[in-house]
Order: sequence, then C-alpha cells, then structure tokens
Amino acid sequence: MGEQKRKEESKSEFIFGKKNYKFLFIGLAFIVVGFILMSGGGSDDPNVFDESIYSWRRIRLAPTLVLIGFGIQVYAILLNPNKETKK
Repeated sequence: MGEQKRKEESKSEFIFGKKNYKFLFIGLAFIVVGFILMSGGGSDDPNVFDESIYSWRRIRLAPTLVLIGFGIQVYAILLNPNKETKK
C-alpha cells in the first residue's frame, strides 16, 4: 500500500510547459538558420582570396539571428508555464 502511494506522489512532471518547448524550438530554429547563413564563402585554392566572406549576410544578418535565437532560448527557460493569463 505504501509503495503504491509513493509512486503516485512521485509521478514525473515536466518542468517546462508546452509554451516553453514551443519557444525553445523557435529559438533553436533561429540559431540553426543563423549558422547556416554564416557558412560558406571559402575558396578551394589557398592562393585565391574570396571577398564573399565579408558579405552583409555573413557579417550582420547571421550573427544577429544567432543572438536573437539565444535571447529566445533564455526567454523560454525563464517563462513560467504555470502562470495564468488574465481574461
């Protein structure tokens, strides 16, 4: 009898709610897209310099997306899933 009661009391409960996971995946998508945009621009021949590594996409857009993604991740972690919305 005592063992069954203990199992009922110790039912696993997720720390994060559905809203938290939604924001976590959105943030992860921003980070992945940022790193994909940052990739490339290399040259097969080490004696040839390729100016495309200094493009606006790689210098400004991609790092901004990665930082926004990390910000969304922090928000998702700090979001309280048990907070009730006011109607």
